[in-house]
Amino acid sequence: MPTETTVELSGISLHFELRGSGEPLLLLHGGTGCHNDWAYAGREQLEREYHLIAPDARGHGRSAVLDWPGLPKTLTHRQCALDTLALLDHLGIERCKAIGVSMGGNILLHMASMQPERIEAMVAVSATMYFPEQARKIMAAVPAPDAQPASEWEAMRKRHHLGEGQIRALWEWTRSLKDSYDDMNFTPGDLSAIRARTLIVQGDRDFLYPVEMSVEMYRAIPIAALWIVPNASHGPIFFDKAAHFAETALAFLKA
Repeated sequence: MPTETTVELSGISLHFELRGSGEPLLLLHGGTGCHNDWAYAGREQLEREYHLIAPDARGHGRSAVLDWPGLPKTLTHRQCALDTLALLDHLGIERCKAIGVSMGGNILLHMASMQPERIEAMVAVSATMYFPEQARKIMAAVPAPDAQPASEWEAMRKRHHLGEGQIRALWEWTRSLKDSYDDMNFTPGDLSAIRARTLIVQGDRDFLYPVEMSVEMYRAIPIAALWIVPNASHGPIFFDKAAHFAETALAFLKA
């Protein structure tokens, strides 16, 4: 049976779920998401093959930080990578495989370049080396919390369980990314330090990142494969695409 727990790590209360048995597989969700998003991305297939470790990133889901208004300053992909490495240490996992989508993929780029020996193989979905201008324009256009429709508030409340302040802080963080330049700032030389076998996945109609960025990552990471999903947008792994994604990811991770 799946279990959920919370531990004090990196100055936060980090919540995570464990499922399945066998070799560990880390699952990292996207920005403003939570660990349960993997239920719609082939989690049942993955669980049959691996021991799944699915945390809520700091400020997301049930992972608490002390100062919600300060979340944009403390929530970075680099810091989330440090949080996740601390979780692996807590669980006694020296080396694992991993899948990350969007923010989760960006976190994996940090983890695999910070401590190359920790990640054996990974699938980075809709990740980026840096935020291009087209992404910054979309981030700048995210409505302020009080301008968000009731349907969006309802959707966020289903994922995040620590009060209205948490949800407001997450939307403000999303808007703040338009001015973030240091956190996601990988060069090909930076990515060349990655030793993990890496499958880069991107939809050919991603509204945030041009396909050329995935090609650049594919060329920079020493042991890499590239899957451009046709007729697909950002995060092309959910719902009707989940079974195909899980099948492809499993085949890559086992290769």
